[in-house]
Amino acid sequence: MLFFVFTSCVNDDNPEILFDNEIVLSNFIANKTFVENEVIACAASDNVIPETVNVYFYPEEGASNFKLYQSFDDDAKDFSKYQLIPENSDPFFQGALRVFKVHSDCKWFVVLFEKNNQIEISTPIRSKVTTRPTVWSLDTFNINQEESLMPKFTWDVNSAEENAIFFQVLSTEDLSLISGTYTNENNFQYYKLNNVVLNITQGTPPDLVKGETYVFTVMDVSLDNWVNEVIMSSFVVE
Repeated sequence: MLFFVFTSCVNDDNPEILFDNEIVLSNFIANKTFVENEVIACAASDNVIPETVNVYFYPEEGASNFKLYQSFDDDAKDFSKYQLIPENSDPFFQGALRVFKVHSDCKWFVVLFEKNNQIEISTPIRSKVTTRPTVWSLDTFNINQEESLMPKFTWDVNSAEENAIFFQVLSTEDLSLISGTYTNENNFQYYKLNNVVLNITQGTPPDLVKGETYVFTVMDVSLDNWVNEVIMSSFVVE
């Protein structure tokens, strides 16, 4: 049931009107101010439809005009080889993140959006939907609740050679994001930031409520931004 809710979204976007200069990425950013490696994004194969690629990204406050481009070329940095995928993004974790769901056997994706009169582009994401499908797991992490209302989560590393960083989300049962953090280590304690290397939590997260059920999710992300494994399970706070 958790996986069903996790991957089911409602599309709030209206169909876009496409222009010729949007189709190729290099043409779209020509004569515009843009910054590379700015959008936080990664991709995973879907847990229900394995041939579907879920491209997740963090929509910063004030961002708009979300776009997804794909490339079949070996050179991830050649923006003249990236073509627009005319799909809308869906809210994810109740809109704290967003996701594009696409069927593609391309080699690379980039996500971009517009903010403060400039275009921000993600680091290229290597698609491994056929070569290294994402592993989806339940109940494969440990919870230490010796410190009341501050559970500490630990989990195994799917592949140390493939891992670059871990993305953790603690959410309510209806998947409203409470905290979103990145660590290099395979552990995280709510809400301690001593090993957090990137934090997308908005403001100060609330105290957890004893006896309430929450959901903890971990994404094991590779250096080229492919998700090797997703771990997701509910737990009751002690």
